[in-house]
Amino acid sequence: MEKDIVMDRRQFLKTTGFTLASAGIGVGPWNQALAQEGPIKVGLLAPLTGVVASGGREMVEGTQFFFDSIGNQVAGRKIELIVEDDASNPDTALQKARRLVEQNNVHWLIGNLLANTGLAVANYVKGTGTPYFIPIIAADDLTQRQRIKNVIRVAGYSASQFTHPLGDWALKQGYKKIATVSQDYTFGHEQCGGLCQVFSEGGGEIVQQFWHPLNTADFSPYLGQLANMKVDAIFAMETGADATRLIQQYASFGLKGRIPLLGAMNATDQSVIRTLGDECEGIVSPAHFAEGSDNPVTKKFVEDYTAKYSKIPSLYGFSMYSGAMWVTEAMKKMGGKIDNREAFIDTVLKTDLTGSPLGKTIKLDEYGNPIYDVYIRKTMKRPDGKYWNVPIETYNNVSQFWKYDPATYLKQPPYSRNFQGIKKS
Repeated sequence: MEKDIVMDRRQFLKTTGFTLASAGIGVGPWNQALAQEGPIKVGLLAPLTGVVASGGREMVEGTQFFFDSIGNQVAGRKIELIVEDDASNPDTALQKARRLVEQNNVHWLIGNLLANTGLAVANYVKGTGTPYFIPIIAADDLTQRQRIKNVIRVAGYSASQFTHPLGDWALKQGYKKIATVSQDYTFGHEQCGGLCQVFSEGGGEIVQQFWHPLNTADFSPYLGQLANMKVDAIFAMETGADATRLIQQYASFGLKGRIPLLGAMNATDQSVIRTLGDECEGIVSPAHFAEGSDNPVTKKFVEDYTAKYSKIPSLYGFSMYSGAMWVTEAMKKMGGKIDNREAFIDTVLKTDLTGSPLGKTIKLDEYGNPIYDVYIRKTMKRPDGKYWNVPIETYNNVSQFWKYDPATYLKQPPYSRNFQGIKKS
């Protein structure tokens, strides 16, 4: 299996023409005068191997799709994209980030998918000052209690930002009791926490929570217990191959059609559901992007992406496309002269994204996190038999703090296994 993954990665890089940084190759001391005239070097970190490799490949596709659309240049300077595989591992992510910054002398970093890899890189660039843009890394505290100024969530989101409104939506459906099952790491803790806090504060009960390691093959120990619980819905926070297996096994256990399945946005991402059949139909999930939206700008993006890659865009491809667009808007404002890092970071923070595939202008809040319209989506079958996520309700202008006062919200602990924000009855 591992051999197949490696071959896929090599073929992917070969066919898409990306530059893969090789070990031990330096380019000498960084020279600001030469850098001003030379190419803008962008370091992209993505999991091209490991449990979320499918999403990682689409991260690279989305980034390159945008840079191709502008001729791989901005303000007369060539954009050189250097891709590194973080292998879905925080130690590897840190090693590759160091290589990109210290050997390849990149102007800025973008990417990572798993929260633990992003946190490792964020802690590193806190010391180097390297601009690091995170369209997918969603660890709440990177734009809350432990904000790092040069780590900016362009086109990204905080983990609990979308599950807050999902908790509210669940209450509106009349659900009284929910159980959760989730991967046992930061992203899972925070997405579950967002749902649990809003749902329990509204009078709902979180009956039980199950946590499992990444790359779990057999979900029967959890599904067997869930099948015997008297709950109105089950919330699943899964990514990558775990999402595929959970959805398949949920159906085979006879739970589909019996207990509604609510998913995190990544559970029903295209990188997951395009490999599934009817077992994914009807799952409800929250996100800022819905590939089945009838918004004309979104529809055009989906059509163009599908024409290029012969598949419906995933959240990962969309987010990296939009993130690259956001940073490029800031680079245009500076005439491509981004070598003053402080000025570059300040410009990005003051830049609104006006050309987003979402079809509306997106702004950052004062903490550096975007404010979005959040869709409650349902996985539906298209006439061609493929599945995609279609909006069924919209929550407008949702911030990372939901309806809470930011100062009050930040006084509570961050969501974790030990703190899920559940209101005690």
